[in-house]
Amino acid sequence: MSDERARLSYVDPDGAPETLRVLFERFIEQRGKVPNLFRVAGHRAPIAEAFAAALRAVMGPGEVPQRLKELLSVRVSRLNGCEY
Repeated sequence: MSDERARLSYVDPDGAPETLRVLFERFIEQRGKVPNLFRVAGHRAPIAEAFAAALRAVMGPGEVPQRLKELLSVRVSRLNGCEY
């Protein structure tokens, strides 16, 4: 995937370094793809892993129902003009 507006390249999940392979495979199992944020953060494995831990903490089990979390995520993406 390429975007002419992108300033940073995306890490290809198939060619990801060993340190990211488990993280990327988990995303593919759960979501069918690796989100672009993590493909960019993948240039620095510790940052990608920290983002993933934060995502699990926010979107994982808790007091707010999972469906509401997903709906809020979609709404925030729309408000921010995300293309996906």
